[in-house]
Amino acid sequence: MAGLNVELINPFLVSATTILKQACMVDAKVGKPYLKDMSFSNDTVIIMIGVTGEMRGEVVMEFTDLVARTIAGKMMMMGPLPALDDIGKSALSELGNMVMGNTATLFSEKGIGIDITPPTLAVGNVEFSTGFAKNLCIPLMIDESTSINFNIAMKSE
Repeated sequence: MAGLNVELINPFLVSATTILKQACMVDAKVGKPYLKDMSFSNDTVIIMIGVTGEMRGEVVMEFTDLVARTIAGKMMMMGPLPALDDIGKSALSELGNMVMGNTATLFSEKGIGIDITPPTLAVGNVEFSTGFAKNLCIPLMIDESTSINFNIAMKSE
């Protein structure tokens, strides 16, 4: 992960934990990072947002179906949604926009310009290739057994 250090990872994590607290009333703690391939199982909902500019790559927020329905429900001031419908998917996509918009602002304050793409939401078996950068998976722990995995496959220019 040449050129990608903790100073370039922290804005993503600060943004994610801040937005989860503000928009979802969830206190997430940063878990232990590890390298992971970009393949996701049947019970997975992902929000993928591309990054361009002085850094480039993808950020993928990975939820189990239950966590996705719970987070979307919290964003709408409800309990867990019975199913992830269009409104729930829209809420999760907006969560990705808020996290990455905040991240772009934090990078801008450090003099690093990035732009983000609109979010792509996928459900189920999905696999991506990130040949130019390794994927660092950082669990954001909601409780001892529940997390939102924050996958960062980024290369600084």
